[in-house]
Amino acid sequence: MLFETIGLTTAQAQPPSGLSKIYFPLIFRSGPFSWPTISLNQVAGGLVQPTSITHAGDNSSRIFVTEQPGRIRIIRNGALLPTPFLDIATRLSNPGGEQGLLSLAFPPGYGSVRNHFYVYYTNPVGTLVIARYRPTANPDVADPIGEEVILTIEHPTFSNHNGGQLQFGPDGYLYIGTGDGGSGGDPFKNAQNPAALLGKLLRIDVEAAITPPHYSIPATNPYVGTPGYRGEIWALGLRNPWRFSFDRQTGDIYIGDVGQNLWEEVDFQPANSVGGENYGWNILEGLHCFDPAVGCVMPLRYSPPVAEYPHSPDCSITGGYVYRGPGNAAMQGIYFYGDICSGNIRGLQRLNGSWFSNLLKTAPFGISTFGEDQAGNLYAADYAGGSIHQITSP
Repeated sequence: MLFETIGLTTAQAQPPSGLSKIYFPLIFRSGPFSWPTISLNQVAGGLVQPTSITHAGDNSSRIFVTEQPGRIRIIRNGALLPTPFLDIATRLSNPGGEQGLLSLAFPPGYGSVRNHFYVYYTNPVGTLVIARYRPTANPDVADPIGEEVILTIEHPTFSNHNGGQLQFGPDGYLYIGTGDGGSGGDPFKNAQNPAALLGKLLRIDVEAAITPPHYSIPATNPYVGTPGYRGEIWALGLRNPWRFSFDRQTGDIYIGDVGQNLWEEVDFQPANSVGGENYGWNILEGLHCFDPAVGCVMPLRYSPPVAEYPHSPDCSITGGYVYRGPGNAAMQGIYFYGDICSGNIRGLQRLNGSWFSNLLKTAPFGISTFGEDQAGNLYAADYAGGSIHQITSP
């Protein structure tokens, strides 16, 4: 994500020995559920390549949308405000493909006890940057000058697989999804490298360290003190976790990890996890051996995907959210996720330890991101058309 431009020829993958006895691919398995009929209702247009949707948690009823070329826009009461909340286009690499301004996160207590927010972008040499900004006296306009760089992650010479998601967890820590460094097949083996921050889900404390070095590593991170491991790592073995989210009711984490040529996957981490899961890339793609193509050995602390689906017409998963918003009773508790190539929107549910997924709708556009407002209403973005749509069920 945003677009998979690298295609490598690989042998047809096979599941690792023993895995299929316990887990199974979930491809349009409807299960014993009454799945909702969903609708897409446009709430705003006029955006340019929207990459993320979020809210500030400040009771302002504002929806914030990042645009890939480097702007953050505000939607208020269905109207797109003409002045950007933030414009940092000059700090970015030439946006396109998978580079640019990728996401935005507001810390808990924004607008009351905290007066800053965080962005994730790629700079002119392709380095991943997590930075802090502050609003001006006008709450709808931020200061583009006073940037505080929190974390930089050097990226290889490839422009793809930058990850791009920022989310504050229920624990108040900032979670960061990073891609494996690009090209295809993870040529530098970053996802399984414990000394690299690429191909990982990171967890850092940015609120207890406002002054340089701007962040600390929580003592409860799973690899703190483990020789050879970066302490920032919360989970590893990810290819390009373009979008992940927390279930606002349970605290569970859902990760949409973009696949190589054959399989897209949804990974899951329960709220009571102590971290350290290994999601398998590049040893596995989905539930299937990738390197080697046959007879692969699952890595230590391997956590297989809870759902996967094949390519054609799909090609690149866009992770979403578990619906916990107002109304729409038939949508409650379902994890909604999509695909930027096909526009397919799927639902995922669990029953008695088994996971079931079903195709719910095909949007007439490629879905670049999902997002929530403060109340929990769910939205999807049309990347090419520049519009935001609310997902509802009659």
